[in-house]
Amino acid sequence: MKIARRNDLSLRLLEIFGTLMLRQTTVAAAEELGISQPSVSTAIKQLEEQLGFELFEREKKRMIPTNEARSLFQEVEPLFEQLRSVESCVRDLRGGTVGKLRIMATPPLGHSVVPGALSAFLADRPGVTVQYDVRRMDAVIDAVAIGAADIGLCLGLDSHPGVDVTTIQWERMVALMRDDHPLAALSIVSPQDIAGHNLIGLDRASSLGLMVQNAFDLARVPYTPQIEVRYCHTAAVLAHSSNGIAVVDYHTSTFLPNMALTSRPFDPAISVPACVISRPGRSLSRLALEFQRTFLAALTG
Repeated sequence: MKIARRNDLSLRLLEIFGTLMLRQTTVAAAEELGISQPSVSTAIKQLEEQLGFELFEREKKRMIPTNEARSLFQEVEPLFEQLRSVESCVRDLRGGTVGKLRIMATPPLGHSVVPGALSAFLADRPGVTVQYDVRRMDAVIDAVAIGAADIGLCLGLDSHPGVDVTTIQWERMVALMRDDHPLAALSIVSPQDIAGHNLIGLDRASSLGLMVQNAFDLARVPYTPQIEVRYCHTAAVLAHSSNGIAVVDYHTSTFLPNMALTSRPFDPAISVPACVISRPGRSLSRLALEFQRTFLAALTG
């Protein structure tokens, strides 16, 4: 029994054939393909040998398509359109201009730096969609660890056994108060200065809240906030509305343009890392790397 041979036509030879059909001369086809004119001629001969019939009649420097060549071109032209579409998609993926990106952030970054970074990132990437959420740190870490998020953006995390942590910047926490608050006249604010004023504290179960409490303990000043909140943004809003004082991260203090608030360095200094977390053993996608660069520019700008 005769076994049918599999299709062994070369896609590259068909591409050269299609280009020659469109450009009509081997010279023009060679220029478009970026190869030599003899290479075009050799490729057409190889394709004719594979097909078992002639595709062109040679007339001086012209290549006159045969009826078989015209019929074949009608069949393969849709394939070339699909290939051009695939090549365009590959270029977009390589350049980070299409695809889906899943991002999670903790509130201090998620409510301050990330929105602007997302806007800049998506401005020239209409083919990209982003799934974005702001959660507490443990939820962000869990999502990245199980692959539910591509990258996490956290403040106050320098290492974790379940994820890879890349620290990209350290910033000092600040004391935040209304412009007319008595402590706004100071150049640096300490726990001793805050004692006796309305303190808006951060949840001591959070990493930032624990850092602030430790700073007060180190200064031997009782840490007794009148109001204790979960998020730095909430603390800033309450500091403004109640004429209190809050110790928050630097990024929150710079992204409240509609409030007449003053920030001062807090002493003893609390340095807080901003980091990107990713799944262990997995390289970031091109899209994730492009966003990371945009986020870093927004963070340091």
